[in-house]
Amino acid sequence: ARPGIKPISSWILVGIISAVPRQELPGVYIVFSLEIKADAHVQGYVGESIKLKCTFKSSSSITDKLTIDWTYRPPSSSRTESIFHYQSFQYPTTSGTFRDRISWVGDVYKGDASISIKNPTIKDNGTFSCAVKNPPDVHHNIPVTELTVTERGFGTMLSSVALLSILVFIPSAVVVVLLLVRMARKSAGLKKRSKSGYKKSSIEVSDDTDQEEENNCMMKLCVRCAECLDSDYEETY
Repeated sequence: ARPGIKPISSWILVGIISAVPRQELPGVYIVFSLEIKADAHVQGYVGESIKLKCTFKSSSSITDKLTIDWTYRPPSSSRTESIFHYQSFQYPTTSGTFRDRISWVGDVYKGDASISIKNPTIKDNGTFSCAVKNPPDVHHNIPVTELTVTERGFGTMLSSVALLSILVFIPSAVVVVLLLVRMARKSAGLKKRSKSGYKKSSIEVSDDTDQEEENNCMMKLCVRCAECLDSDYEETY
């Protein structure tokens, strides 16, 4: 700065730039921002559709100039493959290993650029990149997603069987316990009456018969629940 002249503060300069139209300041450009986010890691299973999530925020309005590009890079390789393109309409790849397996599940007006992979295999493991451009936005990051596809193991199937067993076994066990307690109390009462020489009336005899039929029905229900559990277990394996 020249002697006697104080430098202009940066915030004053910003205010001047903001107040004056861009055409009157040659060489000054306004930079719009575009932020993109994607999951860093995604776990999937063979044969089960996988969603690769990608979202974006743009300071500009959505127009037909907006483009979305998904690329794939195999593990330990520098080669990239275009698998999806969007501009007003979705264009999944028509060649390569992802042919007929990429589906558009996003909505650009909601800032969603997600896609889905159908019938994934272990060969689909690798790095996926989501690139979004929305002119005049010029600055943005390109996030990557590491996809790992595996077979559903024995532990996963076992957990499903265990859950089914709990849902069937616990109610059956509760019914059996209540039934045994009731039968024990009934038996104790009969023994006490027999020792005292008590003789049942016709109504009590009828009640006992109904009680026995009810107990038999409860036992049959428990046996049926156990058979269903065994059947489900055999079908699983």
